[in-house]
Amino acid sequence: MKVLGIDTSTKFLCLGLADKTRFYEYRIELGRRHSALLVPTIKRTLEALGWSAKDLDYFAVGLGPGSFTGLRVGLATIKGLSWAYKKPIVGISTLDIIANNSRNRDKPVVVALDARRNLIYCSMYKKKGGALRRISRDYLLQKEEFIKRVGRNTLILGDALDLHRDFFLKHLNGTEFLDKDYWYPSAHNMLILALDKIKEKKISSAFDIKPIYLYPKECQIRSLG
Repeated sequence: MKVLGIDTSTKFLCLGLADKTRFYEYRIELGRRHSALLVPTIKRTLEALGWSAKDLDYFAVGLGPGSFTGLRVGLATIKGLSWAYKKPIVGISTLDIIANNSRNRDKPVVVALDARRNLIYCSMYKKKGGALRRISRDYLLQKEEFIKRVGRNTLILGDALDLHRDFFLKHLNGTEFLDKDYWYPSAHNMLILALDKIKEKKISSAFDIKPIYLYPKECQIRSLG
């Protein structure tokens, strides 16, 4: 079974390929260049392994929340491949992917991403039975709301720390912060989560997969008529 997974919700292109027990991981900082470089990068990576897109059995994609433009580029690309080759899609929350960067920690985990406009995308997790389990939905919060909801003695990771670290230190006693190496999606985590979903038959098609948008008013398509 061969799987291609991508996440384009952050400034990094996160790309992974799985073939049974072998994982191939690729990550490069693209900023806002996903639209120009995503498809050539997928093609080049497949060719390096001697694969073609028709060899793939599943496509996986990070659904956000994150950059609107990045999400649209990534999802449109995966939808196109899924439709062209008649293969299913596995959708994964980007926050879930990042949360698993903290897999071996015992504290409650909070992913906090910069949502711009002084807002934070976040979700919360706890280790149960040796695995990290989600214990909240995805939130879009102001930093004051974030403090109230998160509480103390937690582990926080994500690029919101770039903006709000001092504020969190002041108001969250006993909180641990992970450094930048843990702030962004990992291809390995994405593939592990994708394979779990495939086993559970939690798959979608090109016609029903949707991104996670937490700015609903900003994402509506309005008629000009």
